[in-house]
Amino acid sequence: MTANTPTAAMPGAPNIAELLIQTKDMPWRDKSLKGVSEKMLWRNETTSATIALIRFAKGSGIPAPHSHASNQFMLCLEGKYEYTATKVVLTAGCFYCNPKGNVHGPTVAHEDTIVVEMYDGPHYPQKPDWYPDERDAH
Repeated sequence: MTANTPTAAMPGAPNIAELLIQTKDMPWRDKSLKGVSEKMLWRNETTSATIALIRFAKGSGIPAPHSHASNQFMLCLEGKYEYTATKVVLTAGCFYCNPKGNVHGPTVAHEDTIVVEMYDGPHYPQKPDWYPDERDAH
């Protein structure tokens, strides 16, 4: 594949040549977990891979240890977000990679935090109980 190959020619990619989103114009969608909201930027309906902005209000986070059904990648844009069991802390500019099946969490946002979160497949092997809304687990 060369730099001139259109996106539509890549297996699993949406049938578009380019995608441009002005994220500041998108509304945040509150998730069913208090203090967590998202802006879904891209989703592959075939593989369930996603790219989203996730916002954690200060004091919010993921309440329990868990694993993912695919690889998780996060880039912290602002704030301070901690994986409390391992003491891993993301601050602005930190890149985090969590391999498929690795148990991690719980987490807490020590400041209002925004991350770019990417999954290369489905998020969870089964919907976690802290997300009663099915949309929040995908």
